[in-house]
Amino acid sequence: MTARLRVVLIKPSKYDVDGAVARFRVGYLPNATLYHIASLTPAMHRGATVEVHTIDEYVWTDLDYLQLLHAEAGVTTLLALVGVQSHQFHRALDLAAYARAHGVEHCIVGGPHPMTCDTSMLQGRGVSFGLAEAELIWERILDDALDGQLQDYYGADRRWAPTLDGPVINPPPAEDLNRYWSRMLGIYPVRGCPYRCNFCSVIKISGRQVRSPSIDTTMESLRRAEAAGVERIIFVSDNFNKFPEVHQLLEAMIEEKLKLRFFCQCDTQIAKQPELVELLGKAGCFEIFLGVESLDRQTLKTMHKHHNRPEQYRHIVEMCADFGVPTHFSNIIGFPNQHGEDIRNHLETLRDIAPPVASFYILTPIPGTEQYDDYRKDGMLMDRNLDRYDTTCLTWNHPHMTKDEVADWLFWCYERFYASLIRKGHVSSEQRNLAVFNYLTAKQRMHPNAGGLKKIAVDTVDQYIDYRIRQYDYELVPLPDSLALSEADEAINRKAKLKAQLAV
Repeated sequence: MTARLRVVLIKPSKYDVDGAVARFRVGYLPNATLYHIASLTPAMHRGATVEVHTIDEYVWTDLDYLQLLHAEAGVTTLLALVGVQSHQFHRALDLAAYARAHGVEHCIVGGPHPMTCDTSMLQGRGVSFGLAEAELIWERILDDALDGQLQDYYGADRRWAPTLDGPVINPPPAEDLNRYWSRMLGIYPVRGCPYRCNFCSVIKISGRQVRSPSIDTTMESLRRAEAAGVERIIFVSDNFNKFPEVHQLLEAMIEEKLKLRFFCQCDTQIAKQPELVELLGKAGCFEIFLGVESLDRQTLKTMHKHHNRPEQYRHIVEMCADFGVPTHFSNIIGFPNQHGEDIRNHLETLRDIAPPVASFYILTPIPGTEQYDDYRKDGMLMDRNLDRYDTTCLTWNHPHMTKDEVADWLFWCYERFYASLIRKGHVSSEQRNLAVFNYLTAKQRMHPNAGGLKKIAVDTVDQYIDYRIRQYDYELVPLPDSLALSEADEAINRKAKLKAQLAV
């Protein structure tokens, strides 16, 4: 048995249109999955000493870490590409191929894309795929690495654990925290979403059953974060207000007097939960992210987002402001029924409702979702449409606008909304700084949530693509089919649906 296991956890970046690996001198948000899986990894496993390395490629501006992807005598190296989304999939494949070419025998790709998309065309080629939550498969992966051979894939029989016994999160060292504009850490206090919005991948990644670790586990993670110098927590949960123990957690945070400000995501049913918003304010919530998506009720219905009521949006902003909790409205543009004038009207109404923060996203079919399947079946998807560099760019045939026109409207919304906010001058200095950043970034035709500040060019796809072709015999991987749920996962969703119906 080997005496030393090196576990290299990498959150891969993506390739920009010009072929560069997207990197920033200052990161926007940290990746929660990196430190979650690092905290799942024991210091000793079956008699072997385990060393863990965590790398977020978006904020690594030198290539020294690639040396970890070279085999070393007397050391078993396991490379795990974690939290891989579809726009990062080719970069993840390239890093695994690079490691294999340099003698690393154990490489696995996990995260939203392999969990929801068929990767069978790539299996059996020396790189493994994780099709399930890490809690279900990570120990087996460590075992197999020590035994000398990974399986082609893990987790086909079950994507989600029926209960979530998450680890206490050990925060990253100060040098990693300092790579971001604020010393932040992501924590999962709850997973799952009871809704069935057709454009969203969350219910395919985390399921419809709401699950959470114990309050004690989350509180200990928060204590360790504060002790390590973390200033802000990102609660990486899509429906924080659907967490059954949310009141107990917030009350525990208030009682402990933690000096941590936090961000959370809630659905618009928060309109009916003023007592929860009051607790959020007392516990230190600096922003609540709301997926309002559209101001048109019929459009919301076509997305299966029936729980959103646009007539409540203004009330949400005002109620949250009363308790000192700023709202962040997420907006989608480019719905099939939209013309340019509809987007203009949406923006003007949004400015009147006046949330202090707003973000805008182009409707894009996400592999693995119902919308992706529908658009692909109807022949509406266009293949990766720019060149071999931007290997993840998917568009679809909009009935009224070209891709470039939709992009123009995206940046117009950002510029118009934040120019208005800056002129009004009634926001906090922190919100004004964010407004200026969003405005200037959009003026440069770069999405404000692109990954960070001060972009830097270090390496390009040309340095890696030959590894990809040799390892997988693909230059561009074909558009995948969605991965069907197992019977066990379908049963979890049926149980969650029944609970949701009984709660109405």
